[in-house]
Amino acid sequence: MTGPVAFVRRLAAVGAADLTSAGGKAAGLGELIRAGIPVPPGYVVTAPAFGQMLAAAGPSLAASVASLSASDVPAIGRAAAAARSRITSAAMPPEVAAAITTAYEELGGGSVAVRSSATMEDSAAASFAGLQDTYLAVRGAAEVLDAVRRCWASLYNDESVAYRRRLGLPEEGLAMAVVIQRMLRPRAAGVMFTRSPVTGDRSVVAIEGTWGLGSALVAGEVTPDSFTVSKVTGEITGRRTGAKLSLHYFRPNEPGITASAMPVALRGRPCLTDDEARALAAVGRRVEEHYGVPQDIEWALLGDDPACPPMHGDPVDRIRVLQSRPETVWAARSQDPVATPKPRASDHILAWLEKPL
Repeated sequence: MTGPVAFVRRLAAVGAADLTSAGGKAAGLGELIRAGIPVPPGYVVTAPAFGQMLAAAGPSLAASVASLSASDVPAIGRAAAAARSRITSAAMPPEVAAAITTAYEELGGGSVAVRSSATMEDSAAASFAGLQDTYLAVRGAAEVLDAVRRCWASLYNDESVAYRRRLGLPEEGLAMAVVIQRMLRPRAAGVMFTRSPVTGDRSVVAIEGTWGLGSALVAGEVTPDSFTVSKVTGEITGRRTGAKLSLHYFRPNEPGITASAMPVALRGRPCLTDDEARALAAVGRRVEEHYGVPQDIEWALLGDDPACPPMHGDPVDRIRVLQSRPETVWAARSQDPVATPKPRASDHILAWLEKPL
């Protein structure tokens, strides 16, 4: 894992300067670690490893999709499927497989999360959330290698290719890194925004969460609990208990995620205490201060089984940040207009005609 080309690096060893080799997710996690934000330990399989895989897959995949029209959905589907097939059917270079296996063993084996980290994600202008693959509770070296391969292939998911073509992003030089982290068994998990996603108010942190793993929320299987916390006073200014009908969880000695009906006793019970919501908001403020812009943050809260009473002690010690990316909706609305509004549409044309050549 050392030497001229590092196919795998510790998350703590990467940061914002490593975006082109570690991808957006891994670079962001490394930045959080440097800022003292608690993050699950892990590694990143770097872009050079993906480059070795592409070389094994044959001729350039970038060229096969770069010329596609964003409006030609059938052509995108065919080209993307062909690209994924080439990646999943090619043999993984032995030196890459060995580096990944060693990293997995150094994490202690057991269950891990394997997460895509493309080199173009994420910015205030574009968000690739949900367009590439994540695999939870992956267990065993062979399964980890397979999950890494599938994350590589997900760079060419139909939705991801279509989104890049719509934005006119270049395909050449695009790469996929992959994050491998210790799998958590959270009491609750969810997302938070360091500005209101509804009003754009930057004086609050908006938190959404559910019992167990946050994958139930991402999949749209629950209506989450929500909390609004003032950044100024720490006061909880809004709360709503959602209809949490599904529970995602995993047992450390078993592979994969289990989905079940939410126990009746937990459906109408908030997944966070007030102290836990305030602690999450405080962590969100630290993350925003580090980056200097509002953030969209994925979080997990460690603890006992959800059916048990809340844990004692400082909840900050049980918070783990899984990802942070720039908030995009209000950031786009906050951009300056390309032109000053004029009373009539024709005035814009006349102003352009009057410009000197």
